[in-house]
Amino acid sequence: MEAVSAGGPVVIVGGGLAGATAAESLRERGFEGEIVVFGAESHLPYERPPLSKAVLLGDKSSDDAFVHDEAWWREHDIDVRTGSEVQSIDLAGRRVVTTRGEQPYEWLVLATGSEPRHLRLADESGKPVHYLRTVEDSLALKDALTEGARVAIVGGGWIGLEVAAAARKVGASVTVHEGADLPLFAVLGPEVAQHFADLHRDHGVDLRLGTPVTSEDLSDADLVVVGIGAAPRTGLAEAAGLEVDDGVLVDELLRTSDEHVLAIGDIASQLHPVLGRRVRVEHWDNAIGQGKAAAATITGSAEPYATLPYFFTDQYDLGMEYFGNVGPDGYDRVQTRGDFSGPFRAWWIRDGVVVAAMQANDWDASDATRESVGQAPPEA
Repeated sequence: MEAVSAGGPVVIVGGGLAGATAAESLRERGFEGEIVVFGAESHLPYERPPLSKAVLLGDKSSDDAFVHDEAWWREHDIDVRTGSEVQSIDLAGRRVVTTRGEQPYEWLVLATGSEPRHLRLADESGKPVHYLRTVEDSLALKDALTEGARVAIVGGGWIGLEVAAAARKVGASVTVHEGADLPLFAVLGPEVAQHFADLHRDHGVDLRLGTPVTSEDLSDADLVVVGIGAAPRTGLAEAAGLEVDDGVLVDELLRTSDEHVLAIGDIASQLHPVLGRRVRVEHWDNAIGQGKAAAATITGSAEPYATLPYFFTDQYDLGMEYFGNVGPDGYDRVQTRGDFSGPFRAWWIRDGVVVAAMQANDWDASDATRESVGQAPPEA
């Protein structure tokens, strides 16, 4: 790989997967300049999906979630500064101010991620309350999920349902409180969300749907898990004067309103060239893809980031992938193939075009499912 110089340091704020991927991709592209990664946590960069899946289930150690070990970062001359929080950004002077001093940059990559939304009712319940974001969160929750424990989960989204599956695996008693009529209703619509409701009920989960959770609902629980979504950590960007609206606004090349600053991962509200509107995606695949795209922009090989939103989940014996994004315009109908108890596929269709698609336990169909988005639906 031919050496590439950007004329000065690349500073990456955020020690998660998006920031780590950007740093790694810069080296893969031959960038020989200084790379500094600031991470507020005490750990080296790690992946978050295992925290609600394999680590929580005890199938993997938390060490398995790390992107690379310390030796790898040293070998590739990437300065990862753990436990070092960036306090402010000086856009005019192209420098960041941290808890340990100042650091100049030629390019700044913001990858500050998101944080769980808190629920005051749960926090004031007097019960042990768990939110799931960090390694410590996952390990603490894993220790609390024991046989016979009464677990109240607030939120029937992906995190809530994955925790429910993990809790049932160890023999805990699980109640999920969700204000919508079905879990995952906003993402999947009633046609497919009903299958997930049936899946969890079949595994002994008590689903309480359609009404807000109350203090009385939590009174008998031994512990409470809150999974009601996450908010992008945009405070640093907003204080610096970057344009922010439910995320840091970026263009197709992930550039912010400042030409020397990129934003990637959970915080990036991107003008998506395929979907034709802004999207902010809080998932593993997007963190990797945008990290690579940021490195391409910095090294002069920029291309519009056009990867479709993607996420996956593992619950009980079900493994699922979802591609695309229904968005605010919704869908006209859902077309399905197969039985949810076995290999299953679904397509969300608007104006005769597939806008989102999923496969469950049908891994040979993964590529075809992805490629179906933007096309006419398959024959029924």
